[in-house]
Amino acid sequence: MNQSAFLLIVLFSISCNLLRKNNPEDKEVLAKAYDYFLYREDIEGLIPKGSSKEDSADIVKNYVDNWFLRKSVLHKAEQNLTDEKKNVSKQLDEYRNSLVTYAYETELVRQKLDTAIGLDEIEDFYRSHPQNFELKDNIIKVIYLKISKKSPKLEKVKQWYKSNSKKDREDLAEYCHQYAINYYLEDNTWLLFDDLLKEIPIKTYDKEQFLQNNRNIEIEDSSLIYLVNIKGFMIKNSLSPLSFEKNNIISMIMNERKLKLIEDMEHQALEDARKNGQIELVKAN
Repeated sequence: MNQSAFLLIVLFSISCNLLRKNNPEDKEVLAKAYDYFLYREDIEGLIPKGSSKEDSADIVKNYVDNWFLRKSVLHKAEQNLTDEKKNVSKQLDEYRNSLVTYAYETELVRQKLDTAIGLDEIEDFYRSHPQNFELKDNIIKVIYLKISKKSPKLEKVKQWYKSNSKKDREDLAEYCHQYAINYYLEDNTWLLFDDLLKEIPIKTYDKEQFLQNNRNIEIEDSSLIYLVNIKGFMIKNSLSPLSFEKNNIISMIMNERKLKLIEDMEHQALEDARKNGQIELVKAN
């Protein structure tokens, strides 16, 4: 145990009896700063089970040092602020009210929110809100693979990655499992073109023009071969496809349902208060 931590614990033990005399709540006191007391019960549970004596002493010392700092600053604030500026009861009430209301809304959503969303609803939302689905980036359907120049059957691979034949696709998948350094074969899924550029060293200053003029791409460096087959693409600022936006639409629908659920609850709460004669407009004299 370091010396400062040891002295701290000793001082705590000595001070407990001395401070108890001035402690109106008659609790075991560990530290005092101005008119503030730190009680032993305040640090219960602070030290993890199994901690060594040295670690325990360091934890307590750090906590108390921080407590001294916070209370010293608080005292300085109390001395230098006007009573009006120190009156934070209104802010505290508003904060508590917000927390309680938020907790109730969260529980209401957990219990009452309908989370079932059918494909018809997703399609209806997509058709009804086209302004929400303008592409911000270029997207593609693609297969690509990165392989070593020393890999076998390179000529075969260069045929397979261009082919739509089921057999060729199966052969390509098996080959990739064995030899590819990296690959992607899910060509029914839309990807960001920029994500492909992170994997394949394609150099272009006009991404839109590149997509319009390229389908099968083969790039080599000193040790690797990159093979890319762009199956489809959509240019930014066009309408994003439904399949690309499906998860976003689900989130939007869920958010609308949450807002509607909370709004209905608020209106019902107000109506209940009116029916029960619990709200009234009181005119000032």
